[in-house]
Amino acid sequence: MRYSGVAALAFASGVTAHTRMYSVWVNGEDQGDGRGTYIRSPPTNDPIKDITSANLACNAAGSTAVADFVSVAAGDAVSFEWYHDSRNDDIIAASHLGPIITYVAPYTDGMDGTGAIWSKINEEGYDASTSKWAVDNLISNGGKKDFTVPSGLAAGKYMFRQEIIGLHEADVAHSANSARGAQFYPSCVQVEVTGSGSATPSESFELPGGYTDSTPGVVFNLYGSYSSYDIPGPSVWDGASGSSSGSTTTAAAASSTVAATSTKAAAATSAAATAVATSAAVTTSAAVQTTLATSTKAAATSAVATTSAAAPTKSCSSKRRRAARKARQARK
Repeated sequence: MRYSGVAALAFASGVTAHTRMYSVWVNGEDQGDGRGTYIRSPPTNDPIKDITSANLACNAAGSTAVADFVSVAAGDAVSFEWYHDSRNDDIIAASHLGPIITYVAPYTDGMDGTGAIWSKINEEGYDASTSKWAVDNLISNGGKKDFTVPSGLAAGKYMFRQEIIGLHEADVAHSANSARGAQFYPSCVQVEVTGSGSATPSESFELPGGYTDSTPGVVFNLYGSYSSYDIPGPSVWDGASGSSSGSTTTAAAASSTVAATSTKAAAATSAAATAVATSAAVTTSAAVQTTLATSTKAAATSAVATTSAAAPTKSCSSKRRRAARKARQARK
């Protein structure tokens, strides 16, 4: 649950305690001031509040490529360092609490960061067990937001995008009140990844467009009572599956469907065969029974006929004997 002190901090810190990115650290080593060299730096530290603006992707002036790429290996521990006015200052106003989200997209010449190209690789929001936000931890860590480059990420050039979302005015959508709304601080870094990974991210989250006023976490009352927070955006990419994996999954599903269909067909064939066999058996049985019945009936008829034929023969013999007896009696 968060706390009445936040409101006081919001007024005390004013509206100018904003932030932008200064440098990148790789496995604990500072890669030097990256502003305008490998970081597409905005001209000011002001936030983006219009979530339909193209500047939501890589901030103001972030559509223009810079000359260098910072080198990292898949699996490296990386930190993006943020600052307010100068390095190692107050970083960002303590009232600007909210999540920090990191995305990656394959780099292409001329890309401006807009479009359905982004995959989320790290996120940090609100920890109810400590009552700390990601911004709290950023400040206590000297402006550094730590994350790990996915170990399966294929070698190549990428754009990494990290954003801080300040929720201190997010109780109302910016579209409803232009003086309020969540404050987005995005920054894009040109990165070249080395290693033996083979996965290419393909989550295809769109900026702008992926965030709307109805997206959980975009409109949020920081001064109310809460015990959890829904971080905006897609699920975190697993760091292993890519576009080819999606095709494999589809193929597997298709194979499963084919197998199921084959099984079903086999079952149907078996059932049909059983039905035919049963029908044949019934027919055969009926035929046998009919034959037996016919034979029995024929036998019975024959027996009756034989008995009837024998009966007259027996009757004539008896008559002849009676006639003979009468003749003998007459001669006497």
